[in-house]
Amino acid sequence: MPDAVPDPAAPLDAKLPPVIGPILFARGSGEEACRLAALAVVPSWNRPPPLVAEGGEVAPARLAELFGWTAWGYDFALPARPDASYEFAGRCFPVRTDLSGDVALAFVSCNGQETGDEARQAESRNLMWRRLQGEHERRPFALLLHGGDQLYADEALDSHPEVARWAKLPPRRRPGIRWTPEMEEAVRRWFAARYLTLLAEPAMAALLSQVPSLMMWDDHDIMDGWGSHPSGVQESPVGEGIFRIAREMFALFQQGVAPDAVPPLAPDPAGVSLTLGAAFPGFRVVAPDLRSERTQTRVMGPNGWQSFERLLRTVREGERVLVVSSVPALGPRLSLLERILDRLLGTQRHEDDLRDQWQSFAHRLEWQRFLSCLAKLATARGAAVTALSGEIHLAARGTMPLGPGGVLHQLVASGISHPAPSRFYARALGGLARLGHRPLKDMPIRMHPLPGRRGLYAAERNYLVLTREAGRWTAEWELEAGGRTPPLTI
Repeated sequence: MPDAVPDPAAPLDAKLPPVIGPILFARGSGEEACRLAALAVVPSWNRPPPLVAEGGEVAPARLAELFGWTAWGYDFALPARPDASYEFAGRCFPVRTDLSGDVALAFVSCNGQETGDEARQAESRNLMWRRLQGEHERRPFALLLHGGDQLYADEALDSHPEVARWAKLPPRRRPGIRWTPEMEEAVRRWFAARYLTLLAEPAMAALLSQVPSLMMWDDHDIMDGWGSHPSGVQESPVGEGIFRIAREMFALFQQGVAPDAVPPLAPDPAGVSLTLGAAFPGFRVVAPDLRSERTQTRVMGPNGWQSFERLLRTVREGERVLVVSSVPALGPRLSLLERILDRLLGTQRHEDDLRDQWQSFAHRLEWQRFLSCLAKLATARGAAVTALSGEIHLAARGTMPLGPGGVLHQLVASGISHPAPSRFYARALGGLARLGHRPLKDMPIRMHPLPGRRGLYAAERNYLVLTREAGRWTAEWELEAGGRTPPLTI
């Protein structure tokens, strides 16, 4: 007997507060105003809470129905002044909207773990979120950048017996499994429940209601290694079904738009690539989508490259550009390790992890194209380029010269809640990094210790803070045990 289709109107089983949100999303800003969106989710029998901004109450838009809950979206703007705020459900939320002078930004990634994330004790799991919120209370952040794996969806594969069976089959046999309405319902319910549970966490909710977020996804927001698996996995009916649901939930919960909508910061009108870009006074953020079009032999497809290069053409002379590359743009010669393991072991369980990286031998030409785009930006526009990345569950930094006087700074902060890997892993990666790498002529990559540290990789949970004071940009890592690093000029 097939499993019964769950009633779409049945409420989720998760223990959730009566209102989830507001969650703020950045839409860019100028000298006069900061453009924002907010997301709130309430039981479907309740009216949407009122949101009042400058000029009066903001009309909510119904974005989605989710198993007895309704997601509402609010688009509004706040003036760029020190006392800016909005009111939601009768409560006042201050927002740092003036980004024209001194400003502080935060960067986080890897908010979860592969298995058992929901069962973890919140006190331990969210320690770094609480530390980040405490820092915001002392000195408000104007923007929160999320570099990928905001959700660990790996356990969605256990949400239905047939999905779990599909996940255990060899790739060549997976296309033979049908995608059924029962599987659709189970996977969608899992994603909805997990997103809502995460966003209701007090440690995150307080920050997300006051600091506008700009998010880009990575593999775990879909499933582990998405894009680096054989075509039998990704192009199978089940694989395509999981991706479609993950993309809809990403649009809703990480972009604040309807599940079938194209995010307003994405230049691809077809929504094939979710590459994003936003301008702020004196700097801009460009976040290429490294997952939607990824295969074992490419990172971005035609839509992704067109969107990425289009956004780079909008950069102004001498502007600071923060490139959110979910996987590090600079790093050790992982292609060497990849070839050794392939030769010795053939297909092995870490193959998709190594294929995920820009440094994979399968992506070398595309990696060179990516770095060449950044080098051209520095030499032709005089832009100061900084890459922000997560994914590897370590803190690290690297540099690569970008022509006369220009330097690409690669800052890695990962993860905000993912458990730190072993120190042996960090030392092994550091040893590989010391071999050096030169993907572009006369532009060698160098990995460096964090300020005040000895090893090239720090095996601690962490987040990153970027500060602009009197026009000078610095970066500081907050490490779980090691504390704050001295400021690094970038």
